[in-house]
Amino acid sequence: MLFLFVFFNQCTKERLNRNPYLSDLTFRYEINLNLPQYDNLRYAGGSLLIPQIGLKGVLVFNLNGTQFLAWEATCPNHTPKSCSALSITGVLANCSCEDYQYSLATGQLLNPDSQTNTPYPMLNYQVQKSSNLLLISN
Repeated sequence: MLFLFVFFNQCTKERLNRNPYLSDLTFRYEINLNLPQYDNLRYAGGSLLIPQIGLKGVLVFNLNGTQFLAWEATCPNHTPKSCSALSITGVLANCSCEDYQYSLATGQLLNPDSQTNTPYPMLNYQVQKSSNLLLISN
């Protein structure tokens, strides 16, 4: 009996470290890249804030002309507040609360401070591309 207890304890999976600051949402949003409001997403390095989905919006980034990434537009390293909406500057997302900068290509915090012990990356959403349509979902 003790053997089974030890065996099952050794086989348990490592727990995921869920971000405590961002709640889990369920949504589906379609983007038609042929529409003029999405022109910036047609080119590698292009990005756009979609404010009507996510907690404070979703940042969509064209990584290389064919691969797209979608990130929650809320700073992941503190409780959401008025200053925690991320803005886009080139290929970076900026949080005005602490002047944190995140890579739109990787989601990683680029300038952690000494008080951020284990910084959280930006929250990633799924993106599926079919022809000129993007489906963003969680």
